Amino acid sequence: MRALEAFEGSLDVCERHADRLRWAMGELSRHFPLSPGELGELTDVELAIIDQFIVRFSKLQDAMGAKLFPNVLALTQEHGDLPTFIDKVNKLEKIGAIESASAWLRLREMRNQFAHDYPDDPEIQAGLLNKAYGMADDLLDCLSHIKVFSEPYRAM
Repeated sequence: MRALEAFEGSLDVCERHADRLRWAMGELSRHFPLSPGELGELTDVELAIIDQFIVRFSKLQDAMGAKLFPNVLALTQEHGDLPTFIDKVNKLEKIGAIESASAWLRLREMRNQFAHDYPDDPEIQAGLLNKAYGMADDLLDCLSHIKVFSEPYRAM
């Protein structure tokens, strides 16, 4: 029962991040793809929503990788001896919890790119935002896939 409680708790956190990410994406949809010039013309409110998008993308990706994935492995009793993160992601792909380990690693790399700030280069900023906006649905789909995958284990 402990594994189920931990899974449900981490899923709830991920769902909150996902809801806020979806909201930010909806608010920003008319701006994408975003050009470097348009980036400089955004209002303070629109820039705050972009910040919300970046934060929620990053937090959702972090929460899934750090909390949800290990809890999926515990819930399915597939956690075994998986010393590295890549071992865990490969195991999740093998059992069908995620569709692609390599796709997940691309999402992780996108989150890592947000850690670098390029305040004086709107071309790089717009490029990163466009790339992330295009990948955000993949991140949300991964969460949805895990929810569907976990249903039989949650019903036990």
